[in-house]
Amino acid sequence: MISENLKNFDPEIARAISDELGRQEHKLELIASENFVSKNVLNALGSVMTNKYAEGYPGKRYYGGCEFVDVAENLARDRAKKLFGCDHVNVQPHSGSQANLCVYYSILKPGDTLLGMNLSHGGHLTHGSPVSISGTYFKVIPYGVNLETELIDFDEVRKLAHKNKPKLIVCGASAYSRDIDFSKFREIADEVGAYLMADIAHPAGLVATGLHTSPIPHCHFVTTTTHKTLRGPRGGMVMCKEEFAKAVDKSIFPGLQGGPLMHVIAAKAVAFLEDLQPAYTTYCKQVVANARALAEALSKRGIRIVSGGTDTHLLLLDLTAQDVTGKEVEAALGDAGITVNKNTIPRETRSPFITSGIRIGTPAMTTRGMKESEMNIVGNWIADVISDLSSESLRTSIKSQVRELCDAFPLYR
Repeated sequence: MISENLKNFDPEIARAISDELGRQEHKLELIASENFVSKNVLNALGSVMTNKYAEGYPGKRYYGGCEFVDVAENLARDRAKKLFGCDHVNVQPHSGSQANLCVYYSILKPGDTLLGMNLSHGGHLTHGSPVSISGTYFKVIPYGVNLETELIDFDEVRKLAHKNKPKLIVCGASAYSRDIDFSKFREIADEVGAYLMADIAHPAGLVATGLHTSPIPHCHFVTTTTHKTLRGPRGGMVMCKEEFAKAVDKSIFPGLQGGPLMHVIAAKAVAFLEDLQPAYTTYCKQVVANARALAEALSKRGIRIVSGGTDTHLLLLDLTAQDVTGKEVEAALGDAGITVNKNTIPRETRSPFITSGIRIGTPAMTTRGMKESEMNIVGNWIADVISDLSSESLRTSIKSQVRELCDAFPLYR
């Protein structure tokens, strides 16, 4: 996958790419936000469209020579609208965070009130975390989960909304494993006269295939990344009702970004076409089945799953009973060839750099072709490592077995 020309001209970068390919091929990727794109997506991503500046929108560019990149962007927009059933879409955001900021910039002013999910309860940095621009430019009121059920506490959401009268309510999460009732959020938003935005960066593929409740009928704005479960290139996207189309487009350009990345938009179009195929629905069903199988395997080994399970592609492990930290487990699993990320949990007592939990997901392993039986094996490996973090020989043994499993489900060959 690496050209001889690159190897000869820049062997250092060629080696870094080669080593990363080897890591992806020979380790188990269980980070919930990661996936493996197709060769077709890679081809578009590495195409000559990277050479073209195209500030503006199809048919209304500030540069000449945009007739072919216009085709690519129109295809991406049309396919996204078909995939999600939305009125309008902007495919230019460089990331999910940019997509969220686009919505904020289109309807909020500094100092306006935003109601968003607490980071430790499953929210995202851009939903109002103090370390994010969203938490410094706006007055943020966090809501969370019920600490008994670990499901979104809609009674709390309603009370906070009525007390604080937010201009925008943000729903969606990055570490919440259950289906979200967007209609309840819309009821509350209407009661207080707030806009409603859903960030579906994580379950977007499940939404597109009908495996997760769609926010499109209920929300004024919907944002997503185009990677994760959508299995496209890294990037973002904003969907909205037609009445907000001009405001959203103006917010992205010229408001927040300059020229769009046309090679990325072309790759988004390719991914959306893949997502419209029947095989993609089959894939997403397997993603969910694998997540549930993994949760079951871990639960049988005494590891608590936050909220008791999952409806989606991810699960959050509470390591409190094992008296180990997310940081320790992330490092130990990494040594064993299993890539995860430490994550805060409800009732968190440790810093985000240490944490009491880890987040794991199944999109990437499902793309490789793994199913429930493999998830049972992987779940037991994870439990073995957690139960004996100090055993180097155990990690070495599991790493060898991980390599064998990965070889049975090859990538890019």
